[in-house]
Amino acid sequence: MNEEKTHVYLMPGMAANSTIFENIHLPEDAFETHRLEWFVPDKGMSLTSYAKKMTRSITHKNPVLIGVSFGGILVQEMAKFIPTKKVIVISSVKKNSELPKRMLFAKYTKAHKLLPTGLVNNVELLVKYAFGETVTKRLALYERYLSIRDKYYIDWSIDQIVNWKQAECTKNLVHIHGEKDAVFPISHINDCIHVKNGTHTMIIHRARWFNEHLPTIILE
Repeated sequence: MNEEKTHVYLMPGMAANSTIFENIHLPEDAFETHRLEWFVPDKGMSLTSYAKKMTRSITHKNPVLIGVSFGGILVQEMAKFIPTKKVIVISSVKKNSELPKRMLFAKYTKAHKLLPTGLVNNVELLVKYAFGETVTKRLALYERYLSIRDKYYIDWSIDQIVNWKQAECTKNLVHIHGEKDAVFPISHINDCIHVKNGTHTMIIHRARWFNEHLPTIILE
């Protein structure tokens, strides 16, 4: 019976742990979910090598990979190494042309290397980087979600995002995007499922929408 289920692997966004998926519940008779976690990359590690290493955590054939934000970029890279039933990216981009101009500007000017990432224990600053939001309330909640505080990891992640090279979309890919995403504005995004009033953190705040629509999106 277990083999008849669709295995769904969930990858959180930059600096976040998998508790961002705590309110995502797929019907247990049809799906089995597995949460993935970030690890600190080796020095000089490429995104390709990181993705290949992460695929070691995939223990089922032909899974569905779901990634949020930078995690969405990562699962696309992982799908280049393993067969997948479907790749679903949420609050992310599917090719480098969808990156906002400020990130493309950073790529050529190296401005992103000047970011004060040494202040990673400043939760408000980390939320600004990871979620694109200025948070004054619920800081404890965000602190629980954003547990990856390693400076090298944060620097590496930002560098991989602004320098990502992908001109063509991954096969079997579905893109879900919020209309009010401040990190990756929807004006730069093509061919996606729109979530009305969805922000970059909609996987947390709009869990009901995902619980209602993900089963159909995965199986169609």
